[in-house]
Amino acid sequence: MSAVAINHLFGLPETIEKLILPISRSGEGTESRGGGGSNNNIPIDILESSKEYIFYLDIPGISKSDIQVTMEEERTLVIKSNGKRKRDDDESEEGSKYIRLERRLAQNLVKKFRLPEDADVAAVTAKYQEGVLTVVVKKLPPQPPKPKTVQIAVS
Repeated sequence: MSAVAINHLFGLPETIEKLILPISRSGEGTESRGGGGSNNNIPIDILESSKEYIFYLDIPGISKSDIQVTMEEERTLVIKSNGKRKRDDDESEEGSKYIRLERRLAQNLVKKFRLPEDADVAAVTAKYQEGVLTVVVKKLPPQPPKPKTVQIAVS
């Protein structure tokens, strides 16, 4: 489904559409790498306020040192983690086994987001607390329109 169709279907404002839709160039976008299945279903919330964009990503059980937040060319926010969450198998008794496994083990997480023009790519902060990564991207102050003089041609 095209970005225009999604925008029309959900009535998304243009700035939000740019944030939540994957980057369209081949090889980029919201993606996962590695063999452990897709990480595209890891939940992320994006909040836009008058002063900033805030990204909330749930990645419990991963060490803060295993998470990287970077800015790439063309205003692209990249969130990566190569960390692995460990299961609590240390206290298992002989003959015990899991009868249900629903919690995914995140492996090689890569999420990319194209930021809108008003995002200040030099003012990005991130914190990781209680399994939630919070990335804050400040907005640039609105630029007043510059007056433009138009030359009038005489015919």
